[in-house]
Amino acid sequence: MKKLLTILLSLIISDLALAQNEAKNDTISKKLEEVILKNEKKVFTNKNGNLKIDVANSILKSVPNTIDLLSKLPNVIIGADKETISIVGKGNPLIYIDNQKVTTNDLNTLSVDEIKNIEIINNPSAKYEAEGRVVILITRKLSKKEGFKINLTETASVKKGFNNYLGFNSSIKKKKLELKANFNYNQLNVWERHDIKYEIPEANIISNYDVEAYTKRPQFIFGSGLFYKINEDDYFSISGNARMQKDFFDINTKTYNKQNNIENNILTRSDNGDNRAFINSFANYSKKIKSINTQLFSGIQFSNFNKKITTLVENSYNDSPFESAQNRNQKFNVSVISGRTDLEKTFKNEMKLEVGGLFLNANAKTNSDVSDLINFASSTSKYNFKEQNISGYSQISGKIKKLQYSAGFRVENTNIIGKYTTEILPLIKKDYTNFFPKVQFDIPIDSSKTITLNYAKSITRPNYSSTNQGATYINPYFIYGSNINLDPTINDEIAANFQYNDKSIRLSYYKKSNPAYGDFIYDNSQNILSFSQKNFDKETGFAIDFTMPFTYKFWTVNNSLSFILNKIEDKLAIQNESKPYMYYYSNHLFELPKKYTISTTVWGLTTQYEGAFERRQPEFLMDLAISKTFLGKWDCTLSFNDIFKNTVYKENFTVNKISSKSHYLSDTHEISLGIKYSFGKIKDSEFKEKSINDNENRIR
Repeated sequence: MKKLLTILLSLIISDLALAQNEAKNDTISKKLEEVILKNEKKVFTNKNGNLKIDVANSILKSVPNTIDLLSKLPNVIIGADKETISIVGKGNPLIYIDNQKVTTNDLNTLSVDEIKNIEIINNPSAKYEAEGRVVILITRKLSKKEGFKINLTETASVKKGFNNYLGFNSSIKKKKLELKANFNYNQLNVWERHDIKYEIPEANIISNYDVEAYTKRPQFIFGSGLFYKINEDDYFSISGNARMQKDFFDINTKTYNKQNNIENNILTRSDNGDNRAFINSFANYSKKIKSINTQLFSGIQFSNFNKKITTLVENSYNDSPFESAQNRNQKFNVSVISGRTDLEKTFKNEMKLEVGGLFLNANAKTNSDVSDLINFASSTSKYNFKEQNISGYSQISGKIKKLQYSAGFRVENTNIIGKYTTEILPLIKKDYTNFFPKVQFDIPIDSSKTITLNYAKSITRPNYSSTNQGATYINPYFIYGSNINLDPTINDEIAANFQYNDKSIRLSYYKKSNPAYGDFIYDNSQNILSFSQKNFDKETGFAIDFTMPFTYKFWTVNNSLSFILNKIEDKLAIQNESKPYMYYYSNHLFELPKKYTISTTVWGLTTQYEGAFERRQPEFLMDLAISKTFLGKWDCTLSFNDIFKNTVYKENFTVNKISSKSHYLSDTHEISLGIKYSFGKIKDSEFKEKSINDNENRIR
């Protein structure tokens, strides 16, 4: 594999040199004219503080999976476990594919080849639900004529282990009927490592551990959809996707623990098997009521996530033989069914009124069986969680002379019951109603300058996995658990954006009530420290964001720069000084003759001093990609990610009188070779999807 990459790289470099010489010697050639015309369609478009990225016509289409694609976009940060997505200064976003709200599970079922563009919306309206301060909107490709199209993709990558991605995507359209299908098989080898040093002064404990895991992950992804166009205004669609994977992984942990004058060095080995399955299906119907010029939408959606994990743990104290310690069997299942109806009416004066409602019902079940193989004891826990959500929204938008406006609100009632099967009374019983207003004004100064003002109130609810009573065993003194008592976080934000041509500056202030962050709880009776999420008191912050795209002939640049002052407070946490930190991002695209494209991306974050937390993320990370198109049907891309191996996450904080320093290392240093072959042709796809489940992003 390494020899093949070396030969290919040398050929590409030599061909690039010839291409550059041709560009110098023939500046008025037809080929160069084609490059100039192609650059008229910008990869990055910035408007009123929102950023739109053209994926289909850029080198970004060669990234092997959607999560890695998002990691290359400005302001988007992917968690070390690749399970969480956040926006710098804004937290977790809402994610939509077309009009359907999705989760990271769905992103893992979406082929990059299907994506047309991605938009990062920093000021979403009431139409985008109450959850989240920012929206990532992914739009899939559309075309016009009957026919078929099939794409075959193969990507081989080398990290610490070898990874392979094989994909098949097809579309066929005949008259009013359109069918889509995709299948992907990924053979992944994942490496993870982190360490934590902590102190518990009240128990006179000093401890640290270093844990490392290699995972073998065969992964199957498939999906299909049917769209039927009844007439010009009405349609019916049904669609579904699924992801199934098995994780086989050994976790090896080295631990030093000192309590009073007793010191122990422990080696912990755990043999783990993890089966996961996620399915998502929905049916939509849209009809135009011509008599009142109103568009009606109605739909139903069902999602299910199922996880089973078995763990056998053994420990060795101070170089003694390994002894079996625990056998853990844990199951978690969550099912969500929801239905919604939306009405949209446009008046003669271009004013638009939108109203809608949603009903959601979620059921989560956890079974946990733990056998103590040392004391010959066992414990069983069965916990059921039910949530119902009824919500409605109304939004009006329009234009008064040059002023554009949008105002709306959402009302949501949530009812939650959590109960152990062995108990008569519920452990958790909540019933609350929230009101979420949103308003925005776009004030044009002239043809090149616009001021945008907006206010929004939103909510961030705990993931359904927080109801999971399972835990991850690290060593005899430390476990990762969950907190079923988490409350939602309420966010308030006010912002102003000044746009000058394609450049902008955005100022914002935000306030959060009950933000959720990591917490330690020490059980003195069992001498075990648990780490889970808890609600902190509050969080406030200011942010100034600059977006500065630039284009010169075959060179396109997009620069983002943010200065953020954030403060997280809690009465049980040590409060340190908050200091401003900086995020920067710079992407450079070079469109060269002979259908070559070169892309370089650098980004980084300075140390984040946020009151209760001190965090350090990569300060300088660089990616490089070279792409070449052959014969109009073959695309070949050679990529180098995290070239200097700088992806290290650090976090220091003290809460509940327990202080910790942690490091997380992520396996992002990668060399990959991707090949795509396309045949057939289809245009003007009518395929559409609509959001049904407003809380689907919590299914994990």
